[in-house]
Amino acid sequence: MSDTAKKKARYEDLCSLPENVVGEIVDGELIATPRPRYRHGLALSVLGATIVPPYQFGRGGGPGGWWILDEPEIHLGEHVLVPDIAGWRKERMPSLPETNWTGTAPDWVCEITSPGTFRLDRVRKMPIYARFGVSFLWIIDPDQKTLETFRLESARWSLLGAYAQADRVAAEPFPETEIDLATLWPE
Repeated sequence: MSDTAKKKARYEDLCSLPENVVGEIVDGELIATPRPRYRHGLALSVLGATIVPPYQFGRGGGPGGWWILDEPEIHLGEHVLVPDIAGWRKERMPSLPETNWTGTAPDWVCEITSPGTFRLDRVRKMPIYARFGVSFLWIIDPDQKTLETFRLESARWSLLGAYAQADRVAAEPFPETEIDLATLWPE
């Protein structure tokens, strides 16, 4: 091996990271990012509080039938990804794994970007999610106050909608629940 050849990251490398970072392995590279900012956490918390009751628990007339998890560790081939929030239909994953990770691709992923993760989320992780058959992807940008929703069609992402500021959104795969985007932003 030449001096310039990069050593592929191993799971042990991921486990040795300090607790104050989020670690992922993308294309064989160990990527460590700081814990997210509070504006990121607010968007994550409010989104989860909006979709978990109807989709995971069937409350408020929702259909139930989903597992919705914050920051799950997902092993997709050689990649170890940690999306901000992800969901699996219970028919595909009837029970949660006993381990701290799963090799089952989610049905839906939401990435909440920050200045430090914008390129990672959009340029590197989106194609991996497509390659492993994630059906729906949402990208939230708290700084720009936007939500983009995508559906996987013929192994490519198709933009379903782009929303901003105080739009009210009922988007796939959760069309029965309206999300007031204004509640995702701290202002």
